Amino acid sequence: MRRGPRKARLSVARLDPWSVLKLSFLLAVALGIVGVVMTAVVWNVVNGMGVFTDVNEIVRQVDGSDRFDILSYVGFERVLSLSVVISVANIVILTALATLFAFIYNLSSGLVGGLHVTLTDE
Repeated sequence: MRRGPRKARLSVARLDPWSVLKLSFLLAVALGIVGVVMTAVVWNVVNGMGVFTDVNEIVRQVDGSDRFDILSYVGFERVLSLSVVISVANIVILTALATLFAFIYNLSSGLVGGLHVTLTDE
């Protein structure tokens, strides 16, 4: 006799803040690395298309002087450095927020019983 899949109704009553901190830190570091690599790739594509030289030419035609160089503002090193700084700030903020939300979830879980999840055995 064949039965249907067994269903188990479980609830997530508590999240361990330490494990949430470790996992969110690792995910934030991975996102930071992806962000820095993406910034480098996009900058190289834009530079390869000649966008910076076109902007320099347009500004020189409008201004009439050769003093302006857009690469002094958005050079590769400067853009990549800013990307690294933003990634480090994101790592700190995302890790702190995830850990804070774990504490808030634990408090609210005590009031309402947690998140109910239905699992099946197929």
